[in-house]
Amino acid sequence: MTLTIQIQQQRFLLHASGAIFWKDKNMLLISDVHLGKVAHFRKHGIAIPNETIFENFIRLTKVVNFFKPQSIVFLGDLFHSKINKEWDLFSSWTQSISAKIFLIEGNHDIVAKYKYTDLQIEIFKEWVVDGFLLTHYPEERQGVYNFCGHIHPGIKLKGSGKQSLKLPCFFQSEKQLILPAFGEFTGNFYLTPKGNDNVYAITKDEVILVAGS
Repeated sequence: MTLTIQIQQQRFLLHASGAIFWKDKNMLLISDVHLGKVAHFRKHGIAIPNETIFENFIRLTKVVNFFKPQSIVFLGDLFHSKINKEWDLFSSWTQSISAKIFLIEGNHDIVAKYKYTDLQIEIFKEWVVDGFLLTHYPEERQGVYNFCGHIHPGIKLKGSGKQSLKLPCFFQSEKQLILPAFGEFTGNFYLTPKGNDNVYAITKDEVILVAGS
């Protein structure tokens, strides 16, 4: 279910949901949930079962219950577009947990800021915490290690024959770790590792190092 890595003397647990638990800070990092996307698709005539709307909230609740974090930081694209009926579900969900919630703004985060502040959610463009830079877009800056999202990283694995497998992944380079998209129906952008990159592929129940060391 989890795989532990260490960066700058800090421990991080990579979870099969696509979330990262920063153990030393008791902080949960989640990127690209895209709440409201299912309702958005259905509004525009795309046939997605209505019950699929609840999947993201079920997954969020499971990972929060698993780690019991003191704080949750969403690394952008928390809500997919304009407010729709999923906002009420999100509002109810925030009231059901005790963790403090923060949002790093992403390109899809167009909901008015007061809607978040009404839910006691603090919003940042970016956030530096003990030498770690939390952003939505990938950034490379001197003196900080970057956790980010936006890319929706995936990896293509090939077998000895013609078999192939496509999986979401955590993509780690020397000064950066890109989180996979947490939300349903988000898709992946397939990256090719090079040099000392580490790739942690996500299966249904596991996080597996498939490239790097």
